[in-house]
Amino acid sequence: METPSSGKASGSPPGRPGAPDFRGDHSTDVRQLSDCTQACAELTAALPSRPERSPAQHAEADRAQAAARRARHRFLQLHADRVHDEVTAGSSRHLRLGELVFTAADHYPGLVPTRAQIDADRLLPQAAKSGGEVDQDIFFAHLLASRDTGERLLRSMLTPTARAVDLLPEFRRTGHLDLGEAVIHRDGHVAEVTICNQHVLNAEDDAVVEALETAVDLALLDDAVSVGVLRGSVLSHSRYRGRRAFGAGINLTHLYTGKIGFVDFMLRRETGYIRKLIHGLHLGSGHSPLDLPGGKPWVGAIDTFAIGGATQVALVLDRVIAGSDAYFSLPALTEGIIPGVANMRLGRVVGRRMAQRLIFFGERVAANSPDARALCDEVVAPEEMDRAVAAAADRLADPAVPSNRRMFHLAEESDDLFRTYMSRYALEQSARMHSPDVVAKLERTWVNRRRPGGSGGRTELAREAPAHT
Repeated sequence: METPSSGKASGSPPGRPGAPDFRGDHSTDVRQLSDCTQACAELTAALPSRPERSPAQHAEADRAQAAARRARHRFLQLHADRVHDEVTAGSSRHLRLGELVFTAADHYPGLVPTRAQIDADRLLPQAAKSGGEVDQDIFFAHLLASRDTGERLLRSMLTPTARAVDLLPEFRRTGHLDLGEAVIHRDGHVAEVTICNQHVLNAEDDAVVEALETAVDLALLDDAVSVGVLRGSVLSHSRYRGRRAFGAGINLTHLYTGKIGFVDFMLRRETGYIRKLIHGLHLGSGHSPLDLPGGKPWVGAIDTFAIGGATQVALVLDRVIAGSDAYFSLPALTEGIIPGVANMRLGRVVGRRMAQRLIFFGERVAANSPDARALCDEVVAPEEMDRAVAAAADRLADPAVPSNRRMFHLAEESDDLFRTYMSRYALEQSARMHSPDVVAKLERTWVNRRRPGGSGGRTELAREAPAHT
């Protein structure tokens, strides 16, 4: 941390911004933060564009960016709770991640990038982005590090999405909705949510996360539903045509081309639909404090494979049924990123050593192998999947299941543990996404994908190639 001083830092070359002298007075510190970050931005803007910079100019830009980030860290160490309180009007507004960070950008110039700045970055490949997402994640890391503010933020992410609330009357009436990247269908007391991103082996991206959270909300909001089922759709890819697959993890092409948002994907999927699969919905302050979110039980149907993020999701489901020809894998190191909350949950399920083999060495676990007993509850022939899933859903419809699963989750994963993990995850994952080695790995995957005889035309197919398994 840079030592606070007044004016420009001692020994700084002309034009280099100095460290703000934050003293804890909110209005003064807000002004100093704005002055510092603006000066850093002006210094960077005066340099040539990134591809045209000399090594010395790259170093100067890096120093300016680092100075601005040190200022943001220090400001939020002092004022994170006050910032959240002001932006949410004393927590009376349940703002989701995107709403919160862009409202903060309007209230506190220089604290986080504006919506326009992030939108401009989304037009660029990952290698060319400004790194503004890292500044967003500094913001969320500090909010989550505070127990009271972090808990309020996480509760806000358990509220139903506006899209789900709007669609609920239609779903209650028809029992079926096509959300584009997901379909939800109610059959009796069971709501089946199907991931529909067939051309990329049901890989996840921002749009899939949006559709899945909407579908999960609908299943949780509909009183006629007592059990949910999560499954992948039948694929259109030539290698798997006619077969279902649970999911292929993150959409690598979207990551390479800069279309995977850290807030809208990395943070939202963990604090949104995945956590709702565990805890259900938070329905606001009008409900009794004893009416804690408990959610509904979920069955996972693992057809063909659960790669990366799909295995992460399987870890939180109440009953996992796999086809005998299916497998699990977590090849996050192939891309150089962190596999969501798997680093916290996987060791509890399979043990520390096996978790490290999966994450560090990309070990693939066949569903019909002894090791898979820790990852799935039942293995059946592919043609028996429908029957086994239906039987599991009927069993989990027992009225005593919700209370028991609530107690399981209370014992296994406290809100404090999750909040602390996510605070650190925000910093670590955003740094990983913008690190040179990740960009280089994405570039190699992209070149291989486009080379004749390479991995093929699908975003995640590199994970299927022998070199990556």
